[in-house]
Amino acid sequence: MKTKISILFLLFSMGNVMADDAKYTETMTKNIALVYKAETTDDLIQAVNMFNRVGTAEKNKWEPFYYEAFGYIMLANREQDIVKKDAFLDQAKIAVDKAGEIRTNESEIVALEGFISMIRASVDPLTRGQQYSGLAMQSFDKAVSLNPENPRALVLLARMQLGMAQFFNSSTTEPCTNARQALEKFTTFKPESQVVPVWGKGLAESILKDCK
Repeated sequence: MKTKISILFLLFSMGNVMADDAKYTETMTKNIALVYKAETTDDLIQAVNMFNRVGTAEKNKWEPFYYEAFGYIMLANREQDIVKKDAFLDQAKIAVDKAGEIRTNESEIVALEGFISMIRASVDPLTRGQQYSGLAMQSFDKAVSLNPENPRALVLLARMQLGMAQFFNSSTTEPCTNARQALEKFTTFKPESQVVPVWGKGLAESILKDCK
């Protein structure tokens, strides 16, 4: 009798987990689509707020905080005011740090951290370049070493390298090579689930337009 009760309890628990996972995936995919396709600042703010709530509720999931950070990066990219841009990047850093606490040495998270540093450097290359360009390169190099098949790590590295090459009027061979490799990896990349990052192919294509 006890064995039957234990089996029934196990099946009931598994059913709850599966239902919770389905709800999590549904909520995440809806808001991932929103952050990817957002046309307005309000759309992005709505998405990042939802990701924060999901991340707070799902203690062992790194993806909500990852996408919260990604959303804040997109907000920073749209903002012209330096103070507001930095404020969005500050929020992105808080979120990406939370993701990193849940999943250490994850290539996607490390690459996103480098993305934040890259944008900070681009705000004012003359005064910020030395500090934040170095931090960005460290993050991108680490992200690539953690997962050489991660196309986002490689394309962000290429974007950083190209910007530096253009700034110093030096060769663009290396960033262009990395961008081509990234584009190839995007074509073969197979996401592990519906909620893992898939963005970046357009960035690789954009970089290659500057490559002769």
